[in-house]
Amino acid sequence: MTAGEASDDDRREYEFKKVLENLKGLRGSGTQLVSIYVPPEKAISDIAEHVRQEQSEASNIKSKDTRTNVQDALSSINARLKYYDTVPENGLVFFSGAVDTGGGQTQMITEVIENPPEPVQTFRYHCDSGFLLEPLEAMFEDSGLYGLIVLDRRESTVGWLRGKRIEPVKNATSLVPGKQRKGGQSAQRFHRLRLEAIDKFYKEVAEMANELFVPKRHEIDGVLVGGPSPTKDEFLDGDYLHHEIQSLVLGKFDVSYTDDSGLYELVNGAEDALADAELMADKQHMDRFFKELHNGDLATYGFEPTRENLVMGSVDRLLLSEDLRLDVVEHACGSGHETFETVDRGASPSLDACPTCGSSIEVLTRDDAIDYLIEIAEERGTDVSFISSDFERGEQLMNAFGGVAGILRYKTGI
Repeated sequence: MTAGEASDDDRREYEFKKVLENLKGLRGSGTQLVSIYVPPEKAISDIAEHVRQEQSEASNIKSKDTRTNVQDALSSINARLKYYDTVPENGLVFFSGAVDTGGGQTQMITEVIENPPEPVQTFRYHCDSGFLLEPLEAMFEDSGLYGLIVLDRRESTVGWLRGKRIEPVKNATSLVPGKQRKGGQSAQRFHRLRLEAIDKFYKEVAEMANELFVPKRHEIDGVLVGGPSPTKDEFLDGDYLHHEIQSLVLGKFDVSYTDDSGLYELVNGAEDALADAELMADKQHMDRFFKELHNGDLATYGFEPTRENLVMGSVDRLLLSEDLRLDVVEHACGSGHETFETVDRGASPSLDACPTCGSSIEVLTRDDAIDYLIEIAEERGTDVSFISSDFERGEQLMNAFGGVAGILRYKTGI
């Protein structure tokens, strides 16, 4: 996966997480918030028919307000369905309803999530005082795609680890003869035939793995190989795998079984390697940041210095904490002085006068700080990385540097 693709994945993951956080805090005054999960194999016409049926049945709801709100939510979903000819590869999720805004007021919202991180498994229609978010939250927790290979000289199985789900896909058995030769064969000839059979089987296993993994090579986070010694060592050392798949191998692990159960044994044995792999890129970026911070002038941190460097185009890589939850507010006074400040998401701005001239100010714009910084980064060709707080330096990015930092292309003095 290239740096650009990794950055895009991080951005999509952030946007997805932000939508979930926003939806989680919404409530309806009754059972009037509608959630619909649509699996990829479902026909749009079938979904539209189901929504119309639910609209008809909603006329039996006793509360007038709830009845009206449910029917309005379903009408909104039906209107959105008209934009689709087919369901996207991973499905669709609709959320719609009248949410409480305080003071007895409500606001109708409709949110559509196309292609969630994992395929929607089953059709679900849910109507309650809150949106049904658990299936999406589970997808977010189950991020990550790893190729799995277990083999010995008799059998091999390949499959996927998708988040926490292990999916066996292909299995092969070998014709490699046992170590005892049949009568009439010389030891030398038997040994040669056995080596040829082993080589042929390794090639078959590699072909099986390559067919499965190569089309997904830009999405795979790593490949795990398991088996007894020396089988797994011979297989990897022999360069049987496609070179791009070989480069994704995270490690080789001892396993006792080579059927479906061997895949589960492999994942259990590789637990530490999987945890390290998820954080490896984050650790490398933070190591580079700290190196530049201590040994040179190619590091910046804090919202305002990083923003200024971004605008100048001097930031090579923008580092954003996954835990950053800020809004950036732009003010202006009558004299044209512009001021930026960051506040907690949803909080009121703290400035009430222009810090330059003391005159009154007004809010020009208010944006999510991450969206604001990423927009500048994209205009300047800056790579963006979201950094987890699940390791020491990632935690320091949030707590010591305000969740925003950058590695510079050149010295700026800011």
